[in-house]
Amino acid sequence: MRFLLCVIVATLVLHAGTAAGQSATYRCVDQNGRSTYTNVKGEMTGKKCTLVSREVSVVPTPAAAQRPLPPAAKPAPPAGAAAKAANANSGITDRRRILQEELSDEERRLSEARQKLAAQQSVRSGDERNYQRVLDRLKPYVEAVEQHEKNITQLRRELSVGAR
Repeated sequence: MRFLLCVIVATLVLHAGTAAGQSATYRCVDQNGRSTYTNVKGEMTGKKCTLVSREVSVVPTPAAAQRPLPPAAKPAPPAGAAAKAANANSGITDRRRILQEELSDEERRLSEARQKLAAQQSVRSGDERNYQRVLDRLKPYVEAVEQHEKNITQLRRELSVGAR
C-alpha cells in the first residue's frame, strides 16, 4: 500500500512540472505582413496576434536559388585578377614549401625515435624475466615511432592533394 502511494505521488510531482512548462503560443503578423510565433507577451505589442491551438513546427525557409547569368551578360574580370591569381599561386607554393619542411622534420624525428627504440630493445635488465614487462617498457617508444609514421603518411597525402 505504501509503495502504491509513493508511486502515485511521484507521478503527480513529475507531471506537475510539465504542465507548468506549457504555455500559449501566438501567431503575430507585423505591419510588413511577416508572421512570427511567440509565447512572450512583450513581443506581441504593436502586432496582430492570434492564439494558436495546436503544436507549431517552425522550419526556416530555404534561400532563393540564384540563377546564373547568361554567358553574354557575365562581367569582365577586374583589372587586378591577374595579380590575385599570382598571389594565389604563391600561397600554394608557400603551403607546399611549409609541408615539405614539416615532412623533412618529421622524417628526422622518426629516425631518432627508431634509434631510441632500437637502443631500448637491446637493453634488458634482470627484473624483466617476464616478457610483458619488456613490452610495457618499450610501449612508449613503439607508440612514438607509430605516431611519426602516421604524421609522415598524412603529410605526404597533403602534398599529393596539393599537387593536383
